[in-house]
Amino acid sequence: MIIFLLIIQVMSGLLLIAGVLLHQPSGEGLGGMTGQSRVFNHKSGLEKGLNQFTASVASIFMVTSILLALLQ
Repeated sequence: MIIFLLIIQVMSGLLLIAGVLLHQPSGEGLGGMTGQSRVFNHKSGLEKGLNQFTASVASIFMVTSILLALLQ
């Protein structure tokens, strides 16, 4: 059981890293301080799907982490 949870945790951790890296940057860095950032900042369908994917993988990662902590 612990080995299965470890495999799930490693896979979800790698998917979580990939999901976070695929997100587009939402800010414009120092341009946001001077008012030169993007005015029309809307999320496309791909970005919404990526947000749901990342949230799902993060919750799986957290649940497996808690289960592993309780089992050891």
